Amino acid sequence: MLTLYGYWRSSAAYRVRIALNLKGLDYQAKSVHLIKEGGQQHFEDYQALNPAQLVPTLVDGDFTLNQSMAILQYLDDVYPQHPLLPEDKIEKAKILAFALDIACEMHPVNNLRVLQHLKSPLGHSQEETENWYRHWLKVGFDALETRLAAHGSKYCFADHISMADLALVPQVYNAIRYQLDMKAYPKILAIYENCLAIDAFFKASPEQQEDAH
Repeated sequence: MLTLYGYWRSSAAYRVRIALNLKGLDYQAKSVHLIKEGGQQHFEDYQALNPAQLVPTLVDGDFTLNQSMAILQYLDDVYPQHPLLPEDKIEKAKILAFALDIACEMHPVNNLRVLQHLKSPLGHSQEETENWYRHWLKVGFDALETRLAAHGSKYCFADHISMADLALVPQVYNAIRYQLDMKAYPKILAIYENCLAIDAFFKASPEQQEDAH
């Protein structure tokens, strides 16, 4: 049985939930609440599992893996049904670059621990912190919207769901939550809506998780 340690609002855990659903894999979800009790990711038992004190962490038998993008690659290699990456090396590289633009450039600067550090100890207000968040969303989405003009269609890369879509959907969820004006990104928004019409994406969405309630 696969076990996924995550948090309902974690973008990184959201990506992995989508992949598990698309591949039809049964898994046990274990909540690591990033805010309650000072952040359960800092608890000693979780640190033993993941010294980085971040989510998600995937356990598959006696194998434990952190980092969502590595987990997605592992799932694709070990459970090849519904592949997230194509065999064509050039297309694979393009999809990875798109996904990593989100996972490595956009997401880290807006991660929870960064936002918490901005407010305390750096002393920025909630409004300033939210402006920071929207600024980096805009920088990233401006580039992604341009790229989608070349290869986007129903999904990020033509009409096939890929790792790019798994990275994009959680980031759009965050943008809507932080009230970024999505009218400037019609391609991104259309792909987001197309993905959410798929059961695997909908069931992975934050509000559908048990620890959201």
